[in-house]
Amino acid sequence: MNAAGFAEKTGVSRETIEKLTIYQRLLEKWQAKINLVSATTLPETWLRHFYDSWQVLPALGDAQSVADLGAGAGFPGLVIAICAPEKTVHLVESDSRKCAFQIEVARETGAKVQIHNIRAERLAGELHVDAVTSRALAPLDKLLDLAVPLLKPGGLCTFLKGATYKAELTAAESTWHMRVDVAASLTEPDAALLTLREITRK
Repeated sequence: MNAAGFAEKTGVSRETIEKLTIYQRLLEKWQAKINLVSATTLPETWLRHFYDSWQVLPALGDAQSVADLGAGAGFPGLVIAICAPEKTVHLVESDSRKCAFQIEVARETGAKVQIHNIRAERLAGELHVDAVTSRALAPLDKLLDLAVPLLKPGGLCTFLKGATYKAELTAAESTWHMRVDVAASLTEPDAALLTLREITRK
């Protein structure tokens, strides 16, 4: 997938594509200095990172405030902020070098994000959002420990998970009550996008 393919799949504006192209250029530049993504995925950024992140957007619905835990190189949070500028996106990342990268991308693209250089558990009681998302940060039960204290009443979680998602769901359901929607990943066979609502601890 290239920029044109991404535009065709998502229907985003030309201006959004221009901003993502800037993001791609910065990712390639910074990857030479710090390990932001797996080197094998860099040539497939539009599919493996941008489109993978974009698929979270429909699951967010009308959520206006979103926290991305362990945001890393900005996936999915920065992509969401660029594609849906009406949303307030918080990027939570403990690695200061990755936060520096996020700051440069936000400055170059005009993405409206708030960057928190802090461990997610430190934000409990400090941040209250409509939705929490994450990609490749932790197993589902651990993610819920981090995410639920940040959610407003009626909030949701939507997580990009790999091939172990069924086992992770089983493990999490021993500790949590939740309503689960599972959507097949648009980019990875055997992966899924999990959207969780009505989450309460057992």
